[in-house]
Amino acid sequence: MRNIRERFAEQIDDVQSKLTELAGFVTEMLTLSMQALVNQDEKLADQVIHMDDVADDLDLGIEQACMRLLALQQPMAKDLRIISTAMKISGDYERVGDYSVDIARSARALASEPYFKPLVDIPHMAEITEKMVRDSAEAFVNDDLELVHKVVAQDDEVDRMWYALLDELIGLMEQDPSVVRQATHLLLVARYLERIADHVVNVAERVSYMATGRFEDLALSHSSEYRRS
Repeated sequence: MRNIRERFAEQIDDVQSKLTELAGFVTEMLTLSMQALVNQDEKLADQVIHMDDVADDLDLGIEQACMRLLALQQPMAKDLRIISTAMKISGDYERVGDYSVDIARSARALASEPYFKPLVDIPHMAEITEKMVRDSAEAFVNDDLELVHKVVAQDDEVDRMWYALLDELIGLMEQDPSVVRQATHLLLVARYLERIADHVVNVAERVSYMATGRFEDLALSHSSEYRRS
């Protein structure tokens, strides 16, 4: 008979693999949604919207796998933290997919009109958040606390960009009411990116808990004057 512990380890590895798959999938959704926005590609925006069902299914599959492990294996200590962490961060990654769909919807709404200003800062925000998602998944698989703290530090940069864009776009709307509709959508996109970064910080905090057994509010240790509740 196969060693029970060996079989359990394989199931844990499978959960980690599924979580990495979900992280990669929602990162692709985010990348495509931003391409749709920058290139004003309505068909690509529709593609991202349709991808959401797959992300939901991946999230559900991870939850079910974790529930089976909890029910049948009665894991202890570190293994229990791995399983509970996987369940928590799977939901955060699923939210990344949801926000990517929201970005795609704004991209679709703006597909037929020229932009009143070049899109520079928002794509840069997206690049940072995409890296945060990838790095957080790598940190989970490798128990990499150094990478965890790098992820949290990147969130401060996203926050700074969000507040700068907020001030800039509100100022432009006050100067020229004709840009209000488009600027509002761009503000929403920037806000979605800021919220994605916050969800990835949640992931980082859970990975830290998984590795150490202690839950810390890592965002506080990396706080800046730009962070607001």
